Amino acid sequence: MTGTHQTLALVLFSAFVAVTLGITTWVSRNRHGSAEEFYAGGRLFSPMENGFAIAGDYMSAASFLGISGLIALFGYDGLLYSVGFLVAWLVVLFLVAELVRNCGRFTLADVVAARMRERPVRIAAGTSSVTVSVLYLVAQMVGAGSLVALLLGGTSGAAQAWTVVGVGALMVIYVSMGGMRATTWIQIVKAVLLMGGTIALTVLVLAHFHGDFNQLLRTAAARSGHGSDFLVPGLKYGGSWTARFDFISLGLALVLGTAGLPHILSRFYTVPTARAARRSVVWAIGLIGSFYLMTIVLGFGAAALVGPDAVRGSNAAGNTAVPLLALDLGGGADSTGGTVLFAIVAAVAFATILAVVAGITLASSASVAHDLYASLRRPGGKQRSEVAVARVAAAGIGVLAIGLGLLARDLNVAFLVGLAFAVAASANLPVLLYSLFWRNFTTRGAVWSVYGGLLPALALVVLSPVVSGSPTSLFPGVDFQYFPLENPGLVSIPLGFLAGWLGTVTSPEPPDEAKHAETEVRALTGAGAV
Repeated sequence: MTGTHQTLALVLFSAFVAVTLGITTWVSRNRHGSAEEFYAGGRLFSPMENGFAIAGDYMSAASFLGISGLIALFGYDGLLYSVGFLVAWLVVLFLVAELVRNCGRFTLADVVAARMRERPVRIAAGTSSVTVSVLYLVAQMVGAGSLVALLLGGTSGAAQAWTVVGVGALMVIYVSMGGMRATTWIQIVKAVLLMGGTIALTVLVLAHFHGDFNQLLRTAAARSGHGSDFLVPGLKYGGSWTARFDFISLGLALVLGTAGLPHILSRFYTVPTARAARRSVVWAIGLIGSFYLMTIVLGFGAAALVGPDAVRGSNAAGNTAVPLLALDLGGGADSTGGTVLFAIVAAVAFATILAVVAGITLASSASVAHDLYASLRRPGGKQRSEVAVARVAAAGIGVLAIGLGLLARDLNVAFLVGLAFAVAASANLPVLLYSLFWRNFTTRGAVWSVYGGLLPALALVVLSPVVSGSPTSLFPGVDFQYFPLENPGLVSIPLGFLAGWLGTVTSPEPPDEAKHAETEVRALTGAGAV
């Protein structure tokens, strides 16, 4: 990239960072240090504000950079991510949002522990939540590194590494100083910026083809090198039965995983009532649905105007397709329009990453402090406040995410998020649904359900082509690949449900019917909700 690209993009990066740090500082001066303020922003946000924040939390670097890149490289098969991410919200709307808001206080474990023995359930759910959050954070770190590598011409590995470190440091500052209130406003600002940037690019792509979407698809297919195969299923997931099962596995993970994501569930606690939580989801679906429809145009636009070869040459995983498309739409690498549009898109993508990592870090630090620390601390010892522990946990999680982000820098960010969704769907969703809807569910069933989904999902990822055995693996020089699928959801999600059932039917303790009845009334009516 030219010096002008770098300067303008860095100025816009700096402006967004300055604004978000200003928000964080302002919020930190106008708050009290209660857990409710830190974890839930005082439950004072309106459904529209929370809907924008949910959209800002959900429309991550995986969506903006990764999905468009996959569509640019693989055509129709890349659409699965757009469709899966969107359809997942129907599960959240109809099964989870209102009930979780009524039953919980700050975290997923609150919902489950309402009718179980708290300590084992909180340790299991807290461990699972932190694991999912770290996997999701790694995807954002990889996106940040790819973006800055492109900005600097792809030549500076050190700059890419320092970018990951810088993003990690900023997310710790946002969470430790501002808590949920600052994080929410950062996400709202980011959602507005991202929607504005995406709409502008979509209009420019369609204008380039005079509004003829068919012409866009024909041009993308011709430029792809695959002809009409680019527009039908099978280019990425149709070559063998293994690839087809991978397709089904990924679809299950995307559709079921959203309802188990800790940073999404925690957003339902920032509104005053369950009705407001449901209306928040309606707002979020409208924004997210519009956004994912536009990523389809951007993906095929990148294939048609930039070309898959150029996208792959810039970043093998396709993470830089949208910035390259912006450069082309603005007039090319040496044009003023290209420079400005590229810099704006790069800044919006960077803002996306910062906002999402803040939300995920807050959710995972809440799980550490509210669930793990509260359950594991020794009675009678010197106790630290939950909020203080959460701030320390944010720093530790930031360091872990930075290290893993540096290790996984060459993987597609949408694919990495797919793994996080698979773990969430395997470990968190079964225990959540069983707790809300199964009268006979027991503590042993809850613990087995979490670990029965979490451990197989992680083990299958380690034994998959993602980690070893292929040129694109994390460790291409070794081969301990024994599981053929890249996404473990097809196996690990049923195992999570099966383990929960098996733990319950073999449990020596009888189910607490009184607590279930109390939870059911509270979930459906909101009576006694915090």
